[in-house]
Amino acid sequence: MENYDSSQIQILEGLKAVRKVPGMYIGSTDERGLHHLVWEVVDNSVDEAIAGFAKSIYITIFPDNSVSVEDDGRGIPVDIHPKYKRPGLEIVLTELHSGAKFDKKVYKITGGLHGVGVHVVNALSSRLTAIVKKNGEIYYEEFIRGAPSSGLKSLKREEFEHHPPPELANIKLKLDKSHGTIIWFYPDTEIFETVEFSYSTILERIRDLAFLNPFITITLDDLRTEQKETLHFDGGLSEFVKYLGEGHTHVHKEPIAYRTEIQNSVVEFAFQYNTGVSEVLVSFVNNINTIEGGTHVSGFRAGLSRVIQDYAKNNNMIKGVESITGDDVREGIVAVLHVRIMEPQFEGQTKSKLGNSEARGLVQSATELYLKEYFESYPNLGEVIVKRAIAAALAREASRKARDLVRRKSALEGGGLPGKLADCSSSDPEKTEIYIVEGDSAGGSAKQARNREFQAILPLRGKILNVEKSSDVKTLENQVIRDLITAMGTNIKEDIDIGKLRYGKIIIMTDADVDGAHIRTLLLTFFYRYTKELITNGSIFFAQPPLYRIQKGEKVAYVYSEKEKDKVASKFGANAITQRFKGLGEMNPTQLWETTMNPETRKLVEVTIEDAAYADRLFSILMGDKVEPRRKFIEENARYVTNIDL
Repeated sequence: MENYDSSQIQILEGLKAVRKVPGMYIGSTDERGLHHLVWEVVDNSVDEAIAGFAKSIYITIFPDNSVSVEDDGRGIPVDIHPKYKRPGLEIVLTELHSGAKFDKKVYKITGGLHGVGVHVVNALSSRLTAIVKKNGEIYYEEFIRGAPSSGLKSLKREEFEHHPPPELANIKLKLDKSHGTIIWFYPDTEIFETVEFSYSTILERIRDLAFLNPFITITLDDLRTEQKETLHFDGGLSEFVKYLGEGHTHVHKEPIAYRTEIQNSVVEFAFQYNTGVSEVLVSFVNNINTIEGGTHVSGFRAGLSRVIQDYAKNNNMIKGVESITGDDVREGIVAVLHVRIMEPQFEGQTKSKLGNSEARGLVQSATELYLKEYFESYPNLGEVIVKRAIAAALAREASRKARDLVRRKSALEGGGLPGKLADCSSSDPEKTEIYIVEGDSAGGSAKQARNREFQAILPLRGKILNVEKSSDVKTLENQVIRDLITAMGTNIKEDIDIGKLRYGKIIIMTDADVDGAHIRTLLLTFFYRYTKELITNGSIFFAQPPLYRIQKGEKVAYVYSEKEKDKVASKFGANAITQRFKGLGEMNPTQLWETTMNPETRKLVEVTIEDAAYADRLFSILMGDKVEPRRKFIEENARYVTNIDL
């Protein structure tokens, strides 16, 4: 629809008190909610590109933690709305449930449903400036905490470029200068717990969008650190699958990919099998990452399982196992599923799960029809994938026997705790915590430092097994791993029962050096692969022991980074004594308690999973068999690491 003006904008209802209940619209006011502001603005630009009117998006993070998002689309309408007698730009930014996405004339398929996205960004920003490039002019209007403050102004494009008004001096046009929109906002410190944006968090999200929409080029420019990356992927979902599976050894060379349009909807997927044991299935609806899945994911899994199971039966390939389950079919798969539908029904404004019942049948039918024909055309590939599923079924049976053996030996259903475990006297998981410590020396110090009532200590001897390179059978034969499983009490993988967790906090406490970081990574690999629910449950933490103790006279300070050391040493002045802790064992129990174990003074870092697909990729690269992806990752990222502390 070329004629995009204010007559297309509708207001469903008036302004709501967004600032009073921000969590209703962005989920939370922590770092996750902060970044949701960026998603809302970027999604609008992507919708403009999907409609065929934009090709590029440019995101800038400024040193003052403001963010601008520029696109080269048509530009938000600035003419006077025929009914509401106000500029379209002002309506879009101040009226809840306003926009051009409701009647599907301007935007047929969008991520934003409710017309609250950019309005919410405005309401939760201390200042927002909207800039529109249109008709040879630059139009702009400023808002303070959601309310118009300047009125709509305009000036010639040449004047803007050479003599911008003071309030717009920091804005430089990066894309097409004749048309487009820029939203520049400052998150409100009265609303958010932090207003510091994460470059890596934004980069991961826009990388998804660039893969999903191969016709878009997206640039992220961080003026705080001079990091900058431009993303464009002609290969679309196939390239996405290759990226996510980079650290794996693949069973077949190229991903299987398909795209079809059915009933005004688009279903597209790509997948590739590898020799790993995890399923990585990333799903999207209208560019929105449905991290909790939904009906479209159920349809894809059902269609994939049916085709492979039928192929195995029809070709008499099921031998040595009773059956191939859906889990067997999905073991070692890396898949991306993207569905575009006109009326998606999400659970909540943050859109984490699809509920449309018709989506299951739509996706399942498309998956079955294509894969059945594909495997008939390429029988060798069908045979390879079926054999992969049969191998998974055999491994599943061997793993079950190994877990049964561990259960019998370790008495997982009660008693039989590891001999090295110094347990606490309390049995209330709400209060208890266990420290996993490297070595007997550090373990001895931790046992003396702890509060015996609620703190347990489990010392480990040396570096634990790298489970990324080991089978379940080999992993469960390892005594250190078995001690860990027994101490936690939850069992593992599909048998895990969070309700049986013996400690409310599982705290990894290692030396603040390279070896300590390696042990921490090995432990995280185990927890991620075997007890991921403990991470998503918020049960896994890192302790942060200090790097240095600085003393001058009676003044003592413990510091946790090189930068902090220099600052404190400078403050203390000459003759200050600096002690570098080479390991936990060098700290006396009192020091260890005061700095690292006392709940009143310690620093704990909770382990979280923002994006399971990227986490899976990272573990595979860092801990897997393939050397080249690991070398490449280190070369690209080592320059950002300045010290070992978290």
